[in-house]
Parts: sequence; C-alpha cells; structure tokens
Amino acid sequence: MSQLSTKHLLGIKNLTETDIQLILDTAANFKEVINRPIKKVPSLRDITIANVFFENSTRTRLSFELAEKRLSADVVNFSSSNSSVKKGETLVDTVNNILSMKVDMVVMRHSSPGAPHFLSRNVDANIINAGDGTHEHPTQALLDSFSIKEKLGDVAGKKVAIIGDILHSRVALSNIFCLQKLGAEVMVCGPITLLPKYIASLGVKVELDVKKALQWCDVANVLRIQLERQQIKYFPSLREYSLYYGINKKLLSELDKEIVIMHPGPINRGVELSSDVADSEHSIILEQVQNGVAVRMAVLYLLAGTKG
Repeated sequence: MSQLSTKHLLGIKNLTETDIQLILDTAANFKEVINRPIKKVPSLRDITIANVFFENSTRTRLSFELAEKRLSADVVNFSSSNSSVKKGETLVDTVNNILSMKVDMVVMRHSSPGAPHFLSRNVDANIINAGDGTHEHPTQALLDSFSIKEKLGDVAGKKVAIIGDILHSRVALSNIFCLQKLGAEVMVCGPITLLPKYIASLGVKVELDVKKALQWCDVANVLRIQLERQQIKYFPSLREYSLYYGINKKLLSELDKEIVIMHPGPINRGVELSSDVADSEHSIILEQVQNGVAVRMAVLYLLAGTKG
C-alpha cells in the first residue's frame, strides 16, 4: 500500500501532490463501499478515534463520525461546551487525558489557528485538523477537489472561482493550496473588504465583479458569509451583499456556458445563493456532502497506516 508522507493531516500546505492524489484515489474506492448495501468495512477495527470539537459543527462532525463508524473504528466524542475546558483546563491536558484512555487518533476543530499543529508536537497520536479558526480546513478542500474530479474528469487545467467571504474562510485557503497543487487555475472574488490583503501573493487571480468571475470559471465554489466571525461590519447589509454578490438563476442564464456550483455549507439561502441555484442541476452541493464521508474515510485509513 502506498503511504502518506506525513503522520498528521494538519493542512493542505503540508501535503505533497502525491499525498493528495493518493487520498483522492483511496476515497474513490471508499465511495464504492458506502454505496453498497452493507456499508461497513473492518479496516480500522482496532483503532480508537476521539472527535474533539472546541467549536460548533454539524456537517464536519457528522461526516467524520460516519466515516469512522463505516471503517469499524471505536469512536469517542468530546465537546468543549460541557467539559473541563470550561473550568480552565489547558488544551494539552484535555487531549492527554483523552489519550490516556488509549485513543489512537484525534480529529480536532478549534477556533485558534495553529492549534492542531501545536497539538501534534505535544501529544502522541495522529492529529487531523477539522478546521482551525480562519486558517485551514483540509478535508473540505480534499472533498471539494474530489467532487470536481468526479464531475469534470480532472482538476488539472480547470478554472475555479472561490466567491464570497475569503477573509474569514478556512475553506478558501485550503482550497487554494489544494487546487493549485492539482494544477487548477484559481480566482477569488468578493467585496474588497472581504479579501485578505495578502491574497494576490498566493498566485490567485483577484476579481471584484461576480459576473466576470462566473464568466471566467468552470466551477464556482461559493462561500458562506461568516457573520459569527465578523467583529465589525464589512458591508452595509446582507441585502446589499446579495444584490452585488448573490448568485441566482438569472445571473447563470446570462452566461454563455454552463458552470458547476459548489458550496461547503451551511448555505445562507437568498444571500450567497438563491434556492433555485442551490437546488438546480448546476449544483453538486449534496454530492459534496456524500463525498465528504468517502474522503474522510480515506484520510483516516491512510493515517492509520502511518502509525508506529
């Protein structure tokens, strides 16, 4: 079996193109498994995985939990809202206490950028980053690339526009790294107040006009406006944002080609996407959700192979 070059999945930045291709190929095999009548395989029967979430999550957490159970792993769920973290326990103490119960892998979401990296240097387990603040969300980028490959045959040579709140998005950064390593061209588009100042230095095109971005791309990956991360107002109102950056059926019908619409969820319907686009034949949003389980199964399976 081919092996990953790393013991942890901390970010796409740390992966090689070979690592990414291996994960996507393995995910394709697992996608077949989860579409069978019996969806379980015994691959991780002796592995115990802790899902340690210091931030709220529905989709990612459910997806990881399902992936773990499909691989027959033992699963422990930890949520900080009802834990000793509230009493002032440190991150390393919390995780070491969990590991002392003989846990092999930790899937972690944390609001502080770099928290999984810090953890990987201080505890003895495979660490998987399920989102660290506004930094990275590697499994989302992997499932997005997997979904593009499945829909369009390849990622290399495709033009992908990431549209919306780039400034507060961990999905955007991971996607930029992943798509570029797989040979895609990347453009970011959004209000100037929601684009990080350093963004052009990452080798992406920058566009402020959503119509031009849509006309350029093969795939539009539309991001949610992250109001919960915004301490100040970056635009006058949601209605105004929707007016200038919302994607609706009329906008798509004015293009001289068909494009693929993606969204990491949850969608603010009527803000970044209208319902008639989110639910249209252009959209592969529900495929992304299904592919997320297969990709996370692949990541868990391959990382388990690096133990020792």
